[in-house]
Amino acid sequence: MDQRAFFAMSRLMIVAGKGGVGKTTVTAALARAAATAGLQVLVVAVEPGTNLATLVGAPAPFDDRVTVVAEDLGPAGTGSIRGRALSAGDALAEYLGDHGLGRLVGRLLRSGVLDVAAAAAPGIEDLLVLGKVKQLERSGHYDLILLDAPAAGHAITFLQAARGLADAVAVGPIATQAADVLEMLADERRCRVVLVTLAEATPVSELVEVAYAIEDRAGVAIGPVVVNGLESLPAALAGAPSRLAGWRAVAEDDRVALADAGAFRRERVQAQQAQVARLVVELPLPQLALGFRYVAGLAADDIDALAVQLGAAIEALP
Repeated sequence: MDQRAFFAMSRLMIVAGKGGVGKTTVTAALARAAATAGLQVLVVAVEPGTNLATLVGAPAPFDDRVTVVAEDLGPAGTGSIRGRALSAGDALAEYLGDHGLGRLVGRLLRSGVLDVAAAAAPGIEDLLVLGKVKQLERSGHYDLILLDAPAAGHAITFLQAARGLADAVAVGPIATQAADVLEMLADERRCRVVLVTLAEATPVSELVEVAYAIEDRAGVAIGPVVVNGLESLPAALAGAPSRLAGWRAVAEDDRVALADAGAFRRERVQAQQAQVARLVVELPLPQLALGFRYVAGLAADDIDALAVQLGAAIEALP
């Protein structure tokens, strides 16, 4: 599949997954791949403390203003990456400002009105965030918005917030906002969820459960699944341990250590392959594979390498 066509399938891609599977890393790699394909991309962080800005190459953490990260990307120089953070408080402030109540914003936020509203109407904070995302999607300023969603457990309630409030509130601005968000979530040309997992038993089990919950309860299109952190077997470790006996220049202790390392890596690769095969059966969606990066901490160069992998995996899709 052509990369540009893949990223144009939906104007909003919500990247979700269990904590620790590399959801934010995948969001950054998707952003780089889409921008390199020539699209204007906005990445949105909704959780505090995320390192999304660092991974996409921004010089400072994102705030409530749109930050230009990179421009003139892609063959024709049309690709770009911009980023911003978005919280319920930010969304409320912008909503009130857009409706001529800007002078009240600071006072309302300082008074704790948002906390009171959240306690009285569960889901209102998530609806505020999704409502602002809907506004960004409708603006037409971006070819693709990538939302680094909350971790898997919260992601379900995050996506269900509009449905719950639409059922609870029949009229007024909350009902209107909920209806608009539901319309966006249900239209796969506007929105889809990209799920991320590791090729391990527990993350795969949770991913399958989350996928069906999102599809059944939130009504959002899902796909593809990104399988992150796949390990490969170096050529030196791929053969039988007996081959190491011919390495006369290697001390006996080192030969034993290398043989043990080879056996461990072979077992790990086989275990990952088994989980990938299981995922195909239990959740028959297209898969995009990302290799494990053997570094202490990911940097922008690593994201570029992962983006290249993603691009190749996308082009291999039917």
